[in-house]
Formats: sequence, structure tokens, C-alpha cells
Amino acid sequence: MLTLQDILYKVHLLQVQGATNIHVSAIVIDSRKVIAGSVFVAIKGLQSDGHAYIDKAVSLGAVAIVCEIMPDKLVDGITYIQVKNSNEAVAFMANNFYNEPSLHTKLVGVTGTNGKTTIATVLFKLFTQLGYKCGLISTVQNQIANEVIPATHTTPDAVSLNALLREMVDEGCSHVFMECSSHAIHQHRITGLHFTGGLFSNITHDHLDYHKTFDEYIKVKKKFFDDLPSNAFAISNADDKRGEVMLQNTHAKKYFYSLKTMADFKGKILDNALTGLQMTVNEMEVHFRLIGEFNAYNLLAVYGAAVCLGEDKYEVLTALSMLTGAEGRFDYVISKQLIIGIVDYAHTPDALENVLVTIKKLRKGHEQIITVVGCGGDRDKTKRPIMAQAACALSDKVILTSDNPRTEDAAAILADMEQGLDSAGRRKSLTISDRREAIKTAVSLARGEDIILIAGKGHEKYQDINGIKHPFDDKQVLREMFELLEK
Repeated sequence: MLTLQDILYKVHLLQVQGATNIHVSAIVIDSRKVIAGSVFVAIKGLQSDGHAYIDKAVSLGAVAIVCEIMPDKLVDGITYIQVKNSNEAVAFMANNFYNEPSLHTKLVGVTGTNGKTTIATVLFKLFTQLGYKCGLISTVQNQIANEVIPATHTTPDAVSLNALLREMVDEGCSHVFMECSSHAIHQHRITGLHFTGGLFSNITHDHLDYHKTFDEYIKVKKKFFDDLPSNAFAISNADDKRGEVMLQNTHAKKYFYSLKTMADFKGKILDNALTGLQMTVNEMEVHFRLIGEFNAYNLLAVYGAAVCLGEDKYEVLTALSMLTGAEGRFDYVISKQLIIGIVDYAHTPDALENVLVTIKKLRKGHEQIITVVGCGGDRDKTKRPIMAQAACALSDKVILTSDNPRTEDAAAILADMEQGLDSAGRRKSLTISDRREAIKTAVSLARGEDIILIAGKGHEKYQDINGIKHPFDDKQVLREMFELLEK
């Protein structure tokens, strides 16, 4: 069993009161999970402050407390450690406690606003197809080879993440592909991990409820690449205006992918249809099952990472041509009347615009595009009118509806969205708060070969209303409405 001294390696200590040669059974950031012999790390969260639960942790058997502010009263026999940043401290501690799992696998991180899930998922599927045992850490799900573990966050907390990586290493995973959200980078959840490589997809308007300014959001994403070691690789999107900035201070070996300019991994779209993408990749022609220009970028990122990981380029493209993307990402169902229903996670103005532009390019003639879209509660309010505006600009009919209102009033969220509509937008839109009714209405308005986009929730199997997650699956509801149409 490790001692407290062992797991404090690399932690920036300000003050230590008590012994550090004591044995530690667990590292805990939730006082309710404290067991005898635990170290409790008090973290200041957005909802609550772990410092308020120090006494509870001690009463439940914690032998040591790590905190930013020392308690007024210290209990005899308990070790108290003051640190500058509890989030950073717990990341190093968890990494040490689980014996630095990321050193024993090839860990590849994917960051950016859109495309993270698809890139990480396709990498996981690709390397599994190539014969490797792999791990996946994503918004949709975590996976150890064939075992699926439901995901609660895009990137788990530092303790859960290191425990999961240790499990993956112990199960023999040679490669792990992980989404790295801006929250995870900022909150030090990935601090201390050793990345073999990092990928950047793109950066657009998102998470300003958390980061406050777009500049701060960019700096947080960039920090991921700044921290990569010199023996890692860093791959960025040359067509994103901040693609070069992301890598300007990295120590890693730099690579770029592009559809529009010279790059290490260069692609060109020859045909974009509902049957998939016909492309050249570094002069080699290949057909992919994934659809749309945004997926062309995702595929180039995946191809680049596979080449950087030492795989044969011909084997990689052959395997990639057979793969599908992530659940809830341009996921489509076709009714017997040939109405096409597309479910997509697009929850930012840029992602919504990308999906709708792709749909417009896939249209053969004058099929209607009917978009069902909402915005989440307790999140960046500034994007609400922009989302409605983007939907109306690129659709024939729009139904504004509830997404995950969380603790906000759904009607107030919809009113914010309506602020973005001009008179033309108001004429082509309806507001139906009930999401099931909104999808039902969209299906009733559609005719054969029309295209319905249901945006915002993608893979999610719930609707979050006042802290309760009610079962709700866009794709399942869409199928039910198509079945009603057929009766």
C-alpha cells in the first residue's frame, strides 16, 4: 500500500501538519465516499465547496486532508496539507496513486469545440479493427475493449480518470483515445497524464457561461498543446483560423491536416452524398461511410493520428472506409415515405450551421429542410438567438423546442431564442415547448424525401428538467413518429 508521501510527488505543497508516512487506502473528492484510510481532497466547485465537508470526511475515517484553506481547528492524529490548487494537487495524487497509468499505454487526446466525439470514437473503432485492444473516453461512452461504461462527463474527474486508465492498462489496452474538454483542461483533470499525441479539431463559440471570454476559451484549449512533451505529436486543422496558433508553443512534433491548403494530411472531397464521402487523402482515392464536409475533416484528423502512431497508410484507409461514426452524430433514419430524419448533437451555432450546410449540399432538388432545435438551460445565453437565427437562415421550416432546460424555465429559454428571429424567420418558425410534440409536428409537416433535422441532444437518452433526468431519446421518438405515419 502506498504512503501519503508517495502520492504527494510533484504536488505544490504550502504547509504540512502531521505525518506523511501513513498508508493511504483511497483518494476521495466526495466526502460521502470516504472510507477508512482515505485522503480527502477539498475542492471548491461551482455548486459547493469541499472545505465545508472536512469535518464529515474526518468523522468517516479520512486520515489526511488536502485543502487550499486550513481549517481553524485541526484534529489530533489527522494530517493536514495545504496546497495552492486542490484540482491540480488531486490530479498529481491520483496519477501517483494509480501508478502513472498513462505511461503504460499510448494515450491520444482530442480537443476542440466540434468533432471531438467523432474523432475519438472513429480512432477507437479503427485501432480495434487493426487488431489492437483499445480504450475510449468520450461524451457518449467510456469503453474498455468490448465493455461499455456509461459516461457522465466528457472527461471524468482526475481520480475517476486515473482509475479508469489503470483499469484499461490492466486489461491490456495498448491505445486509449480520449476527449479533452475545455472544462477538463481548466480544472486540471488531465494534469500529470502523459500524452503520446494530441489533436485539434476547430474552435467556435461555446462554453462562455464557464470561460467568460472567447479569448480565455482559446487559451485553455491551447494549454493542452503547450503541455505536450517533445516526444509526442500534435495535429491541428490548418483550415481553422486558430489552427496554427494552437501549436505555436508546443514542444511536440507538429502536423497539419486540410481540405483547402497544403498540409501533411491533405484531403479533397470528390463527392458528398447520403451514401457517404468520396475523397482523395494524400492523393489516394477512398470512399467513406461518414457524410459531410465536417466529417471529411474528422477523417483527416483520424488518418493523421494513425500515421503518427506508426500504422500503414493503406491499411488505415482500407479500415477507415468500412467504419461508421459516433452515435447521435449525423445519425439518420429513413421512413417508408422516404422522409429522412437526422439526429445530431449540434448544440453550438457553428455545429448547427455545419450540419445544415451539409444537408443543403445533400439535397437533390427542392426537398424541404425542417429543423427542430432548442438550447440548454444554465448554459451560455448569448448563443440562443444565434442558434435560432442559424436554423431559420438554412431551413425551410423551424420548430423551436425545449432541449435540457435544467433549472431554467423552458419558456424563457425559447423567448431568448426568438430574439434572434427577423420577420422572415418568424414566418417560417413555430415554438412548441414539448420536445416530443415538436418532433411529431415536424414529421406531420414533412413529405416524401423531405429532410428533418433534430438538433442539440444527439446520443443523450434523457431530458434534464429541474434536476431530474427524464427518459428521452430523439432517435427513438423519431422512429415512433415514423411508425405512426405508416399506420
